[in-house]
Amino acid sequence: MSKLKVAVIGCGSIAQHRHLVEYKNNPNVEIVAVCDIVEERVKEAAGKYHAKAYTSYEKLLASEQIDAVSVCLPNYLHAPVSIAALRAGNHVLCEKPMATSREEAAQMIAAATENNKKLMIGHNQRFVSSHTKARKLIAEGEIGKVYSFRTAFGHGGPEGWSAEGKESWFFKKEEAFIGAMGDLGVHKADLLRYLLGEEFSNVAAFIETSAKDDTDVDDNAVFILRSKSGVIGTLAASWAYNAKEDNSTVIYGEKGIIRLEDDPTYGMIVNYTNGETVKYELGKIQSNEDGGQTNTHVIDHFVESILQNKQPLIDGEEGKKSLEVILAAMESDKTKQITSIEG
Repeated sequence: MSKLKVAVIGCGSIAQHRHLVEYKNNPNVEIVAVCDIVEERVKEAAGKYHAKAYTSYEKLLASEQIDAVSVCLPNYLHAPVSIAALRAGNHVLCEKPMATSREEAAQMIAAATENNKKLMIGHNQRFVSSHTKARKLIAEGEIGKVYSFRTAFGHGGPEGWSAEGKESWFFKKEEAFIGAMGDLGVHKADLLRYLLGEEFSNVAAFIETSAKDDTDVDDNAVFILRSKSGVIGTLAASWAYNAKEDNSTVIYGEKGIIRLEDDPTYGMIVNYTNGETVKYELGKIQSNEDGGQTNTHVIDHFVESILQNKQPLIDGEEGKKSLEVILAAMESDKTKQITSIEG
């Protein structure tokens, strides 16, 4: 079987630590081209992965015979570059958030449909062992009716992670669109939809820029969410958790409580109302800190979806629904009212 020919557009940290590494480790993939506007950066990536270097994604798409593209660019470029790649006949894996508006997300989905190509959004939280196990337990009724939840994703900020540090596009509204909500919050919106197996109907949000200087994007956000069946809970996204990253989720049910990534040893702990406690030692969650899982499984799933011609777990429609939660939260903060979530 011939290998999938892949290009990675954008060679910043997410490409360096996730996409390029995981493509390299997949036996069904050949990395043929990389692209970045920073010439030194793209040449380094090209040398490391024996790929051709480009500083123009348009030139790459016009010149190379490729099967799939990873879009690892600032948020405002996600939609235009993904659409261009889809129209050029490539399957696309786009980083989150998939777009900066409902309209852009819809255009991406339409481009994938019109060109009969896969579109996947890189929400890696669905592939974490504890999360897949929890989804199964909830679906099987292990904790009975779900009443509430709380989830948080916070760390000290992208300056310790991004290739440009404090000068990163993450802090520039015209490039990032949103801050901690787009970096972290949309991951948890997607995770909650996945765990609960249903959509959210309403959100009330408080959004602040209080922890970072010289930025016009949010660095702290807290949402109150209500699902269509009446499950209520909170979601927090923050770049102000300076001492230690928090990537935890707790689901409160009729027969028990599921604690996810809330303990240093056990990925999942279930406390039952009858007094029993079950601890699950599972693979580590993906983290920017030491000790996170080495494979997000996002790349492997994307490749498998192409080779087996099946719909990715997080396709364009799924990515759009998770984005809708964030867009509605922005509207809630702006109007100071509870906002309905579209989709």
